[in-house]
Amino acid sequence: MKFELTEDQRDFAASLDSLLAASDTVAAARAWADDDTTPGRALWGRLAEQGVNGLLIPEDAGGLGASAVELVIAFEALGRYAVPGPWVESAAFLPAAVASPELLGALADGAVGSVATPPHTPYALDADVAEHLFLAADGLLASAVPGERRTGVDRTRRLFRVTPTTDSTSHEIGDLAAAFDLAALATAAQLLGCGERLLADSVSYVKQRRQFGREIGSYQAIKHALADVRIALDFARPLVQGAALSLEPREVSAAKVAAADAAYLASRTALQVHGAIGYTAEFDLSLWITKVRALVTAWGTPAHHRARILDSLVGAR
Repeated sequence: MKFELTEDQRDFAASLDSLLAASDTVAAARAWADDDTTPGRALWGRLAEQGVNGLLIPEDAGGLGASAVELVIAFEALGRYAVPGPWVESAAFLPAAVASPELLGALADGAVGSVATPPHTPYALDADVAEHLFLAADGLLASAVPGERRTGVDRTRRLFRVTPTTDSTSHEIGDLAAAFDLAALATAAQLLGCGERLLADSVSYVKQRRQFGREIGSYQAIKHALADVRIALDFARPLVQGAALSLEPREVSAAKVAAADAAYLASRTALQVHGAIGYTAEFDLSLWITKVRALVTAWGTPAHHRARILDSLVGAR
């Protein structure tokens, strides 16, 4: 099957790329990690004006009423530029998890939302800046307040425990299972974008770095390693695109596994070809390496998604 974006979808992708390329997303991410959310919130607002926050929200609630394909396009761009913030929670999970027109309208307008969904996502991302914070457990979606902060491998992903408030029925609940799948799909697209950025930066670096009188990219071992990353990303992409079209749980899980494996390979290869400099937090490559490591297990570990694929195959017999 061949996947091709429509002209409108290509224009949407180009507009996002143009916006993010002109923004200092690395500085915003580093500031976010240091608890200065001002640059990140400004970028959040610009992306909200582009409609990213309201992609999955119906038009009658103030959103764009777009499909999961547009969601994948947006989140690949967010991953490619390491944009900080609880984007999966605000733009993928909550639009399907809640049915309140007022809340959906607020999210579409750019309000920040976050959610914890134990056991797969036990901490709420950036709960301290979320204007709408929830805990999804046991089939219920309760309003919550932030609690203890935890430190993860990716410092731009600021994790918080949350506790429910007594106001657990303030918003009508949507489809939590579908919301989880959309969040997993958006994470897969983010991983794909991170992997593409890591590969692009690695290719640029090996063309410049010289050793023993020649560019290291001219060595066959380096070429093969980067080619393996290219193949892995190219195999993951149609799975992500196919899952966006079908939204079948098994296909979403396959997309998450493939994108996670490809992005993790890209991060390991990038670290190898960059050498010791790749280990330093001051080098921008670290933003994508740590993000990939965190996203691999976000919204369902590889083991969880592989188990879902197996269960669906065994049950189909």
